[in-house]
Amino acid sequence: MIPKKFRLKNKKAFDATYKNRKIVSDSMLTLYVGKLKKDMDTPTKFGFVVSKKYHKRAVKRNRIKRLMRECIRLAIKENKLGFCEKYMSFILLPKEKAIGCKLCEVQQSFYKLIDKLVFCKSATKNSTPR
Repeated sequence: MIPKKFRLKNKKAFDATYKNRKIVSDSMLTLYVGKLKKDMDTPTKFGFVVSKKYHKRAVKRNRIKRLMRECIRLAIKENKLGFCEKYMSFILLPKEKAIGCKLCEVQQSFYKLIDKLVFCKSATKNSTPR
């Protein structure tokens, strides 16, 4: 279970994260990224969304949510978030390929998305203005 201080809870927080429109995706997960933090005292919050469009069976939807939560919990526990701690919030959404996957596959996908996010941030930072 993720500690309460790391959970994205209310609708306003979800809407603000969606409104930022920074999205990183791969074949298994989609990651919506919130705004950069102004003060580093507040923890980064994570939200998980699995709609009925993903799978009509609640058992399947709950399983992928549990896998995503465990992935984040382990990343927090092992201090592997690193660059993620600069952002206010993240929302994780699974794709069709995530049905029936294992925890290690979800972790690999999440870390790949984080690397992509770091690369995108450095690419936009180093680009020259026109």
